Amino acid sequence: MATKIFMEALSPTMEEGRLVKWNVPEGAAVKSGDVLAEVETDKAVMELVARGDGVLRKQLVAEGTTAPVGSLVGVIAAADEDIAALVSGAGSATPAAAVPTAAAAAAAPVTPPAPAAAAPVAPPAPAAPVSTGPTRSSPLARRLARESGLDVGTIAGSGPSGRVIKRDIEAAIAGGGVTGVSRPPSAVAGADFTDQPLTQIRKTIAKRLAESIGPIPTFYLTAEYDMTRAVEMRAQAAGLGDEFKVSVNDIVLKAVATALAAHPEVNAHWLGDKIRYFSRVHLGMAVATDDGLIVPVIFDADQKGLREISSESRALAAKARERKLTPEQYTGSTFSVSNLGMMQIDQFTAIINPPECGILAIGAIEDTPVVVDGAIAVRKRMRVTMSCDHRVIDGAVGARFLLDLRRMLENPLMLVF
Repeated sequence: MATKIFMEALSPTMEEGRLVKWNVPEGAAVKSGDVLAEVETDKAVMELVARGDGVLRKQLVAEGTTAPVGSLVGVIAAADEDIAALVSGAGSATPAAAVPTAAAAAAAPVTPPAPAAAAPVAPPAPAAPVSTGPTRSSPLARRLARESGLDVGTIAGSGPSGRVIKRDIEAAIAGGGVTGVSRPPSAVAGADFTDQPLTQIRKTIAKRLAESIGPIPTFYLTAEYDMTRAVEMRAQAAGLGDEFKVSVNDIVLKAVATALAAHPEVNAHWLGDKIRYFSRVHLGMAVATDDGLIVPVIFDADQKGLREISSESRALAAKARERKLTPEQYTGSTFSVSNLGMMQIDQFTAIINPPECGILAIGAIEDTPVVVDGAIAVRKRMRVTMSCDHRVIDGAVGARFLLDLRRMLENPLMLVF
């Protein structure tokens, strides 16, 4: 019996996906669980797996094409099975409720729904590649290329929007280098510009920002903290050995998580008809990637030590930049932190990620002359700005949270006892 391959909801907020690459050619035998294709969701590049055994008889969506969740993208069947009726209905979309999420599909076999009646639609044909602009590549790919003496500009990218990623560099090394640059087939070039279609993550960012900055009544609280002791503690810890090395950002994350545990009125979600106050702290940390911002989550961050937070934050950031986060790793945050201090940004405001009610923007640490005990001294100072949803957080509530945060960051030994 034929098995239909649907564009599955591979993340909780996914509405459509871009088929980045077919891993199995038409006519090849497949087994249930085999990875058929790579799909770019609104957050990461995920795997689309087979839900039945047989032969991949038809690919109905071309590489680089975006399709809504629930639409038919391919057919698995026996080699001699008639699939004409299935292929003729390729243009119809199956209701989302009939299509399993990735988690549900993994837990139980899928019974494909009957195809809806629709006029025959031919699979879209890929356009001829267009050479446009500089090559886009991931940080890891650039480092591997540099270490191997390869020019990223001569390597064809197989990542989202034609980006050169790790596997492309590894393939180039194995093959002695690659010439000829591949560009996304949908890119449009002009004499003075290049039009690049939106990636799924950029579409989601645009939608979420529109949901946040307009409807949410936001106010901002800015404070400046003395980070001298925190910087000194970090240096002393590093002197004990590599296993004790932590970053200033790790110290900030630990302090924020600890302060949130003491202030559930800030660790909250606005749900329209109610406010949900959380007793657990799941801290989102904004990570910049080549394709946009994503916020992986450190769960129960207030219960974790500095070294554990350091290790987890590094691992999550690396996965985020390589687009390898799973949905469970970037959903469920109760409050978020965005740090641009390492990019020498003194102060900024961050946009709240609904339904969260607050986000903390961290600026750079600077040597600043200040008055200490009546004398001028140079201290390491850092500005933080908290964006608050006024429907949940009042000014005094946010101020009390920032006071506790100040106490912890200016006396960082509180974080290790």
